[in-house]
This record gives sequence, C-alpha cells and structure tokens, in this order.
Amino acid sequence: MYDVVIVGAGLAGLACARILHARGASLLVLEASDAVGGRARTDVVQGFVLDRGFQVLLTAYPEAQKMLDYDVLRLGKFRSGALIRTAGRFHHVADPWRSPGHALSTLVAPVGTLRDKWKIARLRRHVTESSLSQLFEEAETSTNGYLEEFGFSPSILERFFYPFYRGIFLEDQLLTSSRMFEFVFRMFSEGEAALPFRGMGAMAQYIVSQLPPRNIRLNTRVTAISSTGVTTATGEHIPANATVVATDFISTAALMPDFHAPASRSTACLYYATETPPVAEPILVLNGEGQGPINNLCVPSLVAPSYAPPGQHLVSVSVVGAASSDRTLEPRVRQQLSEWFGDQVSRWRHLRTYWIPNALPAQTTVNRANGKARISNGIYMCGDHMETASIKGALRSGRHAAEAVIADNP
Repeated sequence: MYDVVIVGAGLAGLACARILHARGASLLVLEASDAVGGRARTDVVQGFVLDRGFQVLLTAYPEAQKMLDYDVLRLGKFRSGALIRTAGRFHHVADPWRSPGHALSTLVAPVGTLRDKWKIARLRRHVTESSLSQLFEEAETSTNGYLEEFGFSPSILERFFYPFYRGIFLEDQLLTSSRMFEFVFRMFSEGEAALPFRGMGAMAQYIVSQLPPRNIRLNTRVTAISSTGVTTATGEHIPANATVVATDFISTAALMPDFHAPASRSTACLYYATETPPVAEPILVLNGEGQGPINNLCVPSLVAPSYAPPGQHLVSVSVVGAASSDRTLEPRVRQQLSEWFGDQVSRWRHLRTYWIPNALPAQTTVNRANGKARISNGIYMCGDHMETASIKGALRSGRHAAEAVIADNP
C-alpha cells in the first residue's frame, strides 16, 4: 500500500512527487510511455538534440526557480527581441531595456510606429508593476481584443504581436485570455528565454534525479482510478491512500468522465541540419508577412551549442495548427526557407518532423482560483490545464496537488 500513486510523469506529476517525497510519503509514479517528461521531452537523433516541439524555459517563472537548478541545467540564453521578416527583408527589433545598442535599429524598423514603441514601454510598466495575483484578477478579454484596446497599430499587431504570440499560444486568432498574455509578457520582461544544455527534457530529468529510482515505473498505462488506488492495463491493482491524476488533459478526460477536456492547440516542428546557420545570432525569427506555413524559426545550436555535433547547426521551424495528414508541409516549408535564405537551403538535411496534435490546452479564460487539486475523497488532479498553459503552470499545479494531499493526510 502506497501513501500516494501519481499517474503521469510529466512536469506536473514529477513536481508533485518531489514535494511528497520530501515530506516522507511513500509514493509511486506510473508513466504510460517509455520516458518521463510528458510534452517536454527530448530526443537525440544523429547527434542532434531535438525537443519534441519548439519550447523555451522562461527563467522568470517563479515555480521553475523553486523547482529547478538553473546552474545544473546549464542554460543557453536567447538574445532578446526578434528578427522579423517583412517586405522581403529581416528587421531587428530588440528590447531596449536589455539591448540598448539596438535601440536605434528598433526605432527605425518598419514594424509599428513610434507611438507603438511608446505603448510597449507603457505595457511593460503596467505588467511589471502589478503583482501576478493582480494580473490574474484583471478584467478578462481575448489577447487580440486587449492589444487592439491598448491602441496598437495594425502594423505592429500583424508583424510582431501576432506571429510572436501565435508561436506561444499556438492559435491564429489570439483568442487566448488577456490574463495569459499579460503573464507571458511579464515573464519575458523580467527574465530570459533559455534552453537547457541537454534539451528541454533535462528539466524532468533533473526532478527525477531528486527521487529514488524505485518511485517511478515506466511503460505502465493506468486504465482506472479510484479512492483506493489504480488499475493498470495488465489488470494489476495498485492500492494507495491517495491518487493524483497528472496526465495530459486528453488522457485525464479518458480517466475521469466528469472532467471535460478543453479544446487543444496543435503544432508541428521541423528540424534541419546545416553546416552554416541562416542567421548569425541566437534570436527568434518571426514571419511578419503572414504568408506561407512558417510562423517562426530559430537556430538552437546558437543558443546552446550542445544541440548540434561539432561543425553542424540545428535549425528549428515551427508551424501553428499543422495536421499530420498534410504531407505537403515539408516541401512548402523548404520552399519558404529558400525564399528567405537562398540556395543554401537546398543543402539542408531534414532530420525529423514532430506532429503535436495536443500541444497545449486552449485557454480562452484563466481563473487560477478554479484550479483546485482535490477532486473527491482520495483523488487529486494536476496539470497545466488547471493553471496557465506553461511550464510554470505545470510545476505550480503539481505543487498544489502535493499540498492538498498533505493537508488531507497530515
């Protein structure tokens, strides 16, 4: 008999396990797949480090600062701002607070007006001066409506805000909650976007290193849960005083009939190997023209050299809303890359395409007060669908589930 069985070894489940283990609880984490990490996993292919979908760690996430050791992760940092493709050219738009040397190029870039850039300063001041709790209590609308109400011009909306936040929220119309937008904008303002030396999967591996190996069992799919434990696909019943469901939001709906899964956001990530990187700096490249499949790209090996073997570079390309049935995607992506970077693209080697149909839960509304971990007697739940759809949300919900279990079993 275990004190707690946790179903799912993504970031939420592992965060929950680490806190419970520190309190001396006997626990078992059951994971259906062959490795931990959930949607934050990393593969090594021909010496290249491939995250399963383009992701970054925002160093300002409060929960990540508590749960992870950034020195152990050996973070490589993106340069602030972005290279924006518009009118057939790339234009550098930087954060003047972090890159004052690029302030002039940012001011003259054809991405918004001078008034827009003043409004960005006002927006930054607003989200950083308010507490996180205050941000999540503000009147809620869509991100699109929020930006329009703030008075930004169509130019900066179409060339910067839309492609940048499409890549984060994984949806074209920016219907995601304005509270989520303000939260993410604050995290970018206060910290840096980073990649761990060994890929995004290193976050889960770090948390696992704080747990005894016997606490985690892989390749074990749970088919039923109850207040007395769980049943696996092989028919094994594992008794426990408490069960925490920490699966992704689609799997949670299958295990808990009363849980209604939110709509999901999909994406595809294409990886290419090249000897010469298409850009010279560790910066995000945005499609500000609104044409073609590419939303954004970057060169992870310029952020963290470990992402590619010596003498090689890794290019990551993100497409929002892609479906695995689209067999024309890679040729269309390569064609657009050729239009941007010329003949060199013909020599790029396509390493892998990741199709991620349930990459994020839709968050048209965010109300953290509703994310209560205790579902019923002996059954708890965590996951980023209960918080903010982010690494921070996953880790925080795992902590809340652990705290709820501890409160009920002092």
